[in-house]
Amino acid sequence: MAGRRATPTGRYGGRTAAERRAERRRRFLDAGLEMFGRGPGYRGTTVAALSEAAGLSTRQFYEEFSTLEDLLAELHLEVNDLAERDVLAALPSVEGLRLPERTARLFRAYAASITGDRARIRIAFVEIIGVSPRLDRQRLTRRARWVDYICAEAAAAAERGEIADRDYRIAATAFIGSVNGLLHDWSAGWVDATLDEVIDELVLMLMGRLHSSDVLSTPRPGSPGPESLGR
Repeated sequence: MAGRRATPTGRYGGRTAAERRAERRRRFLDAGLEMFGRGPGYRGTTVAALSEAAGLSTRQFYEEFSTLEDLLAELHLEVNDLAERDVLAALPSVEGLRLPERTARLFRAYAASITGDRARIRIAFVEIIGVSPRLDRQRLTRRARWVDYICAEAAAAAERGEIADRDYRIAATAFIGSVNGLLHDWSAGWVDATLDEVIDELVLMLMGRLHSSDVLSTPRPGSPGPESLGR
């Protein structure tokens, strides 16, 4: 077609066009992680500055991404995909463990991945917030996957008789909200604690929710008190 450049397919420098393009895309993603996660942040970054950081041109950026938002969206998914992969990889090592040890190890596998690079925390819990309705939907969709995972773990533990057999979806959602909120505030410097202290607190919180009593210690209005149960 006249006026349209053909996509190169041959080898150059020992690499195919697809390999060169993948490397170029990776350079933009790495520059985005650096600038969004450790530098001026998503809102403080321009296409020109990011392209310069990647050692590429703005024309090359627009061959890979339509907007900086697209790059941020891909980074957010990548951070979550890495954490999910690391949790799944940890599953064989927790087979046969009791729920407290199993839960602690799996959450620490998640935490080690998501916090292994502080830039990942900022991408996952800070920069993604309030960018657009599209990214809000993406963020909530990924949160829902983690809620589903916790519910599946809780259901398996209930089958083994380790915890009560009940619906844990509200508890799981509350916990994931706590993870997001606490890591956001810690990353912003609003929580005076080490990362290990933050992770320890989140593990205790999750275990507390999974082991919460079926019967509330403080009866709801209109419900029978403990002294009336069993009469």
